[in-house]
Amino acid sequence: MVETPIQVLIVDDHQLMIEGLKPLLEDEEDIGQVSGANSMEEALQFLDSNQIEVILMDVNMPDISGIEATKQIKAQYPNIKIIALTMHEDIAIITKMIKAGASGYILKRTNMVEVVEAIKIVRNNGRYISKNIQNILMDNMMSPTEELFNEEAPKPVLSEREREVLDLLAKEFKNDEIAEKLFISERTVEAHRRNIFIKTKTKSVIGLMKYAIKNDLIKINMENR
Repeated sequence: MVETPIQVLIVDDHQLMIEGLKPLLEDEEDIGQVSGANSMEEALQFLDSNQIEVILMDVNMPDISGIEATKQIKAQYPNIKIIALTMHEDIAIITKMIKAGASGYILKRTNMVEVVEAIKIVRNNGRYISKNIQNILMDNMMSPTEELFNEEAPKPVLSEREREVLDLLAKEFKNDEIAEKLFISERTVEAHRRNIFIKTKTKSVIGLMKYAIKNDLIKINMENR
């Protein structure tokens, strides 16, 4: 029996990304109509009146993270398959996206052959993780920092001010900029940073961001500035 062409929806806040992918995908024999949505709201409105089999989901969205969007769509439309198509290679984000219900995870720098292969596989109830992401997952399994992501470990209790500092660190503000925004001294900012590192048992900003994302201490769809 010949399968019908796959109906695809690209959810990405960058219209250029949608316009670039759409004609390339529609040129594929096994793929039918490819549509686009720039936000979760647009995606839900489209799904209300259109039959979609596979969604290519960006992680960073303007109104809601791709992780939360995946949870909501899977709750309302459990038969739709979702593939994360993103620039994020962070293990915490990968893990959260898969737990949210994504059937695949590929990077935006991948080639079109892999994108099409992922769509076909998940459409047929399979799962697809790109080779780059497989390597990241394997490295994490063998990493001595794995205990940072132990679900049973007690979560640190950060003060309101420490959370404000952490939020600004995630947006890549420097100590002097954080001090100016919070109307405190740089010395106080440094003290808060030191306390945050101690409480989270991390030793670098990268490690701290991974921990913070994994433990829902910050949102991943924040703008840098």
